[in-house]
Amino acid sequence: MASQQIEIFWNDLVADIRTNRVILPALPEIALKTRKLLEDRNVTTSQIARVIGADAVLTTRLLRVVNSPLYRTQDPIEDVRTAITRLGNSNVRSVVTSLAMEQLYQSKLASPLKRKLLARNWEHSVHVAALSYIIADNYTPLNADEAMLAGLVHNIGELPILEYAELLPDIAADETALNRLLEVLHTRVGALVLGSWKFPRELITAAAEHEDLAREPGTDADYTDVVIVANLLSYIGSDHPYTKLDWSAIPAFGRLALTPEESIAAMRNAREQIHEIKQLLAG
Repeated sequence: MASQQIEIFWNDLVADIRTNRVILPALPEIALKTRKLLEDRNVTTSQIARVIGADAVLTTRLLRVVNSPLYRTQDPIEDVRTAITRLGNSNVRSVVTSLAMEQLYQSKLASPLKRKLLARNWEHSVHVAALSYIIADNYTPLNADEAMLAGLVHNIGELPILEYAELLPDIAADETALNRLLEVLHTRVGALVLGSWKFPRELITAAAEHEDLAREPGTDADYTDVVIVANLLSYIGSDHPYTKLDWSAIPAFGRLALTPEESIAAMRNAREQIHEIKQLLAG
């Protein structure tokens, strides 16, 4: 697909979003309500527990997470209130959003090609999220759960692109054209989606800039650096163009004080933990 066609698609998509002819994907009501509560400094754990406890699926996911090896809980936790206290508001927010994200990627009415691309995107996002958690937890002072969330939403821009493409039959049936649109536009659209969700600026930046491998924002590592490295590591063993690059020239590794070789070895050593995180996120 030519660059001019891609820009026409982008301009038409933005115009239709602005005039409400196309609606950006929205987080489910339970996720919105819980995230809003968690941002309120005066909210009590009991209030949060009442909202989450009213949703059986969310309750089950939260209890499964808090009792997983990831959080090393000595005694089984069986009630939502204790789970929230044990995890903390930031981690609870990540759990709520990950479940909501999983639901957004499920579209039984989609075409076979769209279902295939959604499944591929979700699998990749979960992998990058798990790698982001390990990198942040072991090599940065950043919040590991927030890094995991940054990894999980880094490709969220692909959802509206696939939705909008369905309105254009010639593109919707052309896997090569769709892949090119996703490749070029997902960072731009991702920033729009996360902005509409009122996500923190650092997570919007991760979605918008994780493909900018030459990025030089400053001296301190940030969530975008973590996602850049996690994204690169996710392609090891594939024939993706990123595997052919000289990773030692990518500034994000330097800000994380990691060499590419060290990062690869670290992920191999954390293989079991990565598997656990992926299982938790993927349901």
